[in-house]
Amino acid sequence: MGGFHVKNFGCRAARADGEAVGDRLRCEGMSEEAPSAADVVVVNTCSVTAEADREARAYIRRTHRLNPAAKIVVTGCYAQRAPAELTALAGVAAVVGNSHKGLAPGVVLRLAASSEPTPPAASQSAIAPAEAPSFQSPAFLSLASVLNASPGKAAVLVDDRFAHSFLEEAQLTPGAQTRPNLKIQEGCGNRCTFCVIPQTRGSSRSLAAETALRQVEGFVAAGGHELVLSGINLGRWGRDLAKTAPQASNRFSLASLVRQIFAETGLARLRLSSIEPMDWDAEMIALMAEFARPASSPARLARHAHLPLQSGSDGVLRRMHRRYRPWHYVEKVEALVRAAGPELTLGADVMAGFPGETDAEFEETLALIRALPLGYLHLFPFSPRPGTPGWALHREHPVPTVVVEARMAALRTLAAEKSSAHRNKAVGAQLEAITMHTPAELAARGRTAALTENFLPVELRGSLPANQLVRVHVTAAVPNPEGGCDLESELAAT
Repeated sequence: MGGFHVKNFGCRAARADGEAVGDRLRCEGMSEEAPSAADVVVVNTCSVTAEADREARAYIRRTHRLNPAAKIVVTGCYAQRAPAELTALAGVAAVVGNSHKGLAPGVVLRLAASSEPTPPAASQSAIAPAEAPSFQSPAFLSLASVLNASPGKAAVLVDDRFAHSFLEEAQLTPGAQTRPNLKIQEGCGNRCTFCVIPQTRGSSRSLAAETALRQVEGFVAAGGHELVLSGINLGRWGRDLAKTAPQASNRFSLASLVRQIFAETGLARLRLSSIEPMDWDAEMIALMAEFARPASSPARLARHAHLPLQSGSDGVLRRMHRRYRPWHYVEKVEALVRAAGPELTLGADVMAGFPGETDAEFEETLALIRALPLGYLHLFPFSPRPGTPGWALHREHPVPTVVVEARMAALRTLAAEKSSAHRNKAVGAQLEAITMHTPAELAARGRTAALTENFLPVELRGSLPANQLVRVHVTAAVPNPEGGCDLESELAAT
């Protein structure tokens, strides 16, 4: 069947897409190889910033130089947003937008079986019809008919219907990913002025609860212990499903799904990925109080919450069209800490240099971050995305690049301080953790990589296999070159 390689860029939900493609290809008999040896290389792109686009193009060029015979399939958000840019790159055999990502495994299989050479750069692409049929089996797809491609030309499957955007996932198991992502939601309808996601992923859509529960049950049966629920706008899971059954709309909320998972499966630990501040409602926060800090047994819900902040300035949030204000954000954080306890690890996304951001507005962001019990930050410079309102705002009120760089440096310093302070608080504590696949350098020192349920990476003394639930005693915080600190631990006495 040939060999494949999947390279993922971007968010956790995007990574879940790439993992699903890889799982499906393995189930169909393909072997996973290094990029230099693969017959087909899948590049699962992000397009949230111009830098993300640049990184994807650089990877495609590097892969083609390394392995000229490889057929490159580009998918993800960049593929959806600008397919013509990608078909102009040498080695690209197909561009599969998020609208047709469910077809990606079949495209790869057909390319692997094809004797056609890789297309040259700047070949004329063939655009697939919007009504391309849904994925059924590899044999159902034909590059000549479904992809509508001519020999030697890159094929493109992209439209704005997003009818084939959910991947048919293979059963999740604890393999290469000890803590795999179960993607239960796709798309977003928030329309933030800086964001291209509604264009590249469409409106919000939810995986059926029955399908999600089957995945969890199968994961537990395969020996899995920790699963991550992910989505593009995870907190909106179920709202589209509720429209089809309004008489039972209370069943279609993320909180109700989490309760079903705990009631109907034996999953030891569930972790939630990023959830918008306004979607942490009373029901969601009650879950933290009930399942993240039980009185007598390990927490089934990880004490970890990631709430995108973007800015601590009311004025900037309004220009961003974000649906909360700084004081709303503070209220949500305070409620979560009360529910889960001070061991809760809180994370946030923060953007520097949004159009028109003044020095005073940036100082408001720094002040809010200093006041919040955040454990880590994901930092981004503003990047104008074509087709968004932010693109026009940037033309009118750009923040100079040198100013953005200075603000990013200030945020990185503050992020290191917040991370070190939060991790130092864990020294002396006993925490539940799961062992990870340990890097060779760490294993050579007789250590095991692990992650605590409240999202603290630790180095555990001794050698243990991956996917083991353990209780650790955090013994020390050691400064690292990034300005933060790493945690050392040992198995806790039982």
